[in-house]
Amino acid sequence: MEVKKEISVGGQAVMEGVMMRGPESIATALRRKDGSIELFKQPFTSKAKKGSFLGTPIIRGFVSLIEMLNIGMKTLTLSANRAELDIKAEEEAQGKTQKEKSKAALQLENVISYIFAFGLAFVLFAWLPYKISDWIGLSKQNFFFNLFAGSIRIVFFVLYIWLISRLKDIHRLFQYHGAEHKNVNAYEKETGLDIASIQSNTTIHPRCGTSFMFFVLLVSILIFSVTDTLVSIFIIKGKVPMGLRLGYHLLLIPLVSGVSYEILRYSGKNLSHPIVKILTVPGMALQRITTQQPDDQMVETALVAMKAALDMDLDGHDVKVMPS
Repeated sequence: MEVKKEISVGGQAVMEGVMMRGPESIATALRRKDGSIELFKQPFTSKAKKGSFLGTPIIRGFVSLIEMLNIGMKTLTLSANRAELDIKAEEEAQGKTQKEKSKAALQLENVISYIFAFGLAFVLFAWLPYKISDWIGLSKQNFFFNLFAGSIRIVFFVLYIWLISRLKDIHRLFQYHGAEHKNVNAYEKETGLDIASIQSNTTIHPRCGTSFMFFVLLVSILIFSVTDTLVSIFIIKGKVPMGLRLGYHLLLIPLVSGVSYEILRYSGKNLSHPIVKILTVPGMALQRITTQQPDDQMVETALVAMKAALDMDLDGHDVKVMPS
């Protein structure tokens, strides 16, 4: 009896499209204004799979996180640039002209936006939760300090996701996110890869990055609490200053992300386990916001990306393969 080889696939939503990562390649399918699909594909093998120490547990999680952040940023930039072409074409058709920005000006805008994004993330998810915990006098109680700060992070995270989901462009992004999940579910459950069959699947998936972020927030409470206790007993011998606490907590992020990755990886393979079911509830509940019901065109776009990432036949799709 032939055993079906288990092949993992997953990805992320981008502007008017989906990026999918297969065993040996990354494929991004973008829906253009004229209804056609542009496909960008490139070979990719994670450094965590090349037999080195980077593939060991915990370490591989942080390596994968860095790789996916890098790929994600490049893919989002690609999709934004292609969407800009459609906007310019539409403006030209309406007789509108727009002054071209220099490459230096565009790079400066990108740098400023990145600085603002990272600065906002630092304030919301690092400095402010710690400051509030310090204000209410929890600095000497390491576990409760981190439990309260972690709870604030979770509240801020959920509120942030909910608020941006009200924006029209983000809502469409979340629809493409839903299309990505529907395709992955259809592939893994073998329910069929025609549009109607894919649409019958749920937009919720246990290995989603949303679930990963929840694991990071939960795991950080435990690891930070243990570390703070050790520092206060053996190094500071008393209350840990907020600046020092914040500093080494940031240095512990690779460990936190590595442990979270291993938990997510284990949960994805043991979904029937009672503890796993409990652990995945928060992240899967949040996907009710971060994934929305896609239309058929969105589902087809995600399907093209998935098929390309898995080296499957693309016959029947209006696809223009672009140079990578």
